[in-house]
Amino acid sequence: MRIIIGTDIIVKLLKDTKNTTLFGYPGGAIMPFYDRIYGDADIRLILVRHEQSAGHAADGFARASGRLGVCVTTSGPGATNLVTALANAYYDSSPVLAFSGQVSTRLIGNDAFQEADVVGCTMAVTKQNYQVKDVNNLGRVFKEAIYIATTGRPGPVFIDLPRDVQGAECTIPDPIPEKVELASYNPRVFSKGAALQIKRALDILFKAQYPVIIAGGGVALANASKELEEVVNLLRIPVVYTLMGKGVISDDHPYVLGMIGMHGRKRSNFAVSEADAILALGTRFSDRITGDLSQFPGQPSAKVIHVDIDTAEIGKNVPVDVPIVADLKLALQEFLEQVKRRLADAKNGVLSSWWYKYIKELKESSGIPDASRPGKTGRIIPEKIMFELNKILQTDDIVVTEVGQAQMYSAHYLNIRKPRTWISSGGLGTMGFGFPAGIGAKVAKPDSQVWVVAGDGSFQMNLHELATVKQHDIKINIIVVNNQYLGMVRQWQELLHEKRYSYTCLGCKDGRYFPDFVKLADAYGLEGVRVDKPEQVAGALAQASRSDGTFVVEIMVEPESNILPMLQPGGSLNTFYSRRREQKSIYDWYCRLPRTEAEQRGYKVERIKKEEDDVAVFFEDES
Repeated sequence: MRIIIGTDIIVKLLKDTKNTTLFGYPGGAIMPFYDRIYGDADIRLILVRHEQSAGHAADGFARASGRLGVCVTTSGPGATNLVTALANAYYDSSPVLAFSGQVSTRLIGNDAFQEADVVGCTMAVTKQNYQVKDVNNLGRVFKEAIYIATTGRPGPVFIDLPRDVQGAECTIPDPIPEKVELASYNPRVFSKGAALQIKRALDILFKAQYPVIIAGGGVALANASKELEEVVNLLRIPVVYTLMGKGVISDDHPYVLGMIGMHGRKRSNFAVSEADAILALGTRFSDRITGDLSQFPGQPSAKVIHVDIDTAEIGKNVPVDVPIVADLKLALQEFLEQVKRRLADAKNGVLSSWWYKYIKELKESSGIPDASRPGKTGRIIPEKIMFELNKILQTDDIVVTEVGQAQMYSAHYLNIRKPRTWISSGGLGTMGFGFPAGIGAKVAKPDSQVWVVAGDGSFQMNLHELATVKQHDIKINIIVVNNQYLGMVRQWQELLHEKRYSYTCLGCKDGRYFPDFVKLADAYGLEGVRVDKPEQVAGALAQASRSDGTFVVEIMVEPESNILPMLQPGGSLNTFYSRRREQKSIYDWYCRLPRTEAEQRGYKVERIKKEEDDVAVFFEDES
């Protein structure tokens, strides 16, 4: 009888569950596992250049594919380098299995070479973690870890593997159990009780005059985009989305207004501020979408319906009138059944109001500017990049962003048409996430074009992964939006600190900029081009798209470009910074409201002269 050792159990389970694509970096304590997969044709391991990148790549793989992402590193610094990536996956609910080597069991607690308490380090940023000291428990632990990571609200799970356990002989006949039984973990699914709550929710929505749907990343996680679109088409309710919810319904849909929140579209923030009923789907109401919680929702009488699979999220930040704990796909299927029954009995067939005509007008009147003229320093306006990228993006193309201004320009302006084709770091806001996540996305979807939109600051966090894409022949289109600053921090310093740009200029000296990203690409055996004129942008993007390998497009943009509007820190959805003046109210957008409607709702009209046009502004009547 063949002796089964620990690494055999791990490999068998990975193959049985079809999780055979791994991202990692070897080292002493994980060497037995790497030795076991040497020459194994069924296991594909992408060798990254930093362990954090392994975690982000596994995260990107999971988001693009809807499957588990797997990464593996060594002990000590190898494992601690994973912590940021695990935290990123945790806050964005991404299913990731991470395991690392550990010193032998007899050395644990002795401060041995490359020993670290990674179980303690990862406890707050994982859904579950383990340290396996008995080889007979390996199969059970790995099977539990995969189950926990991929069910309920997904999230990362970490396993600490002492070196001696990896090579130990298993003494039981069936180390991998047939099924997982966890008394303490029973993820909630749809129940008949939720159907009654959905009835209550529809009572509110059918009576509402100004309803709005807020779609979060949970819609994509539940694979519920089709059901969401059907609900929207039947009820004709305008939709806004969170940063994580971008793509869950096409930006081209006539009732999709765009992103809400700190850097959201004016029209989206307006719609939520004025809504008298909000249907929130798979979102946790983070501070970036609500602003000042004491003023959310904008109308005190507004009813809030919240559907989420995680009980802990409902009522955590925003008081809820109708809580629905359910799998979103199943809940929306029940919504559809009940809506169809109601519409069949309704005299008018569908909901109708001036609200929908107004939303449609908002959608049609605010597109993306071409920005063909250069900025005040002669460089490119960032909107130009988004304008040209929108023209060549295909439905199945995947856009992955770094964090900062380039991320928000992309979220604001790019038209994303399918779920899992938008990948961005939301909850943690991790600089350095985008490039390795793009690698994971491309490995998951090799037939899709992957565009990584990065700022020059974020890209430098993990630019060494240029070696990874070269070695493994992974083709990614990288756009480096180079404003020579840590752009988002600089923007805040401009608006809040009177342009005191404290340590946000990245290597500016005598008009030169360091590094040269095109030369960096060449150093790794890759192609690249620098663009400094608006008319060159379209050609450079097309060149990247046609290239056989990873291609870097460095685009020199206006150093002091700002992505606006932006909510005041700690402010509400109706106060923000804009291009016309530093601070103003969202009531500037009421100029399209019917006058009688505005007067009925307690607003007084005032005409004020602007630089180029007259704008009707509606201020709240203080009386």
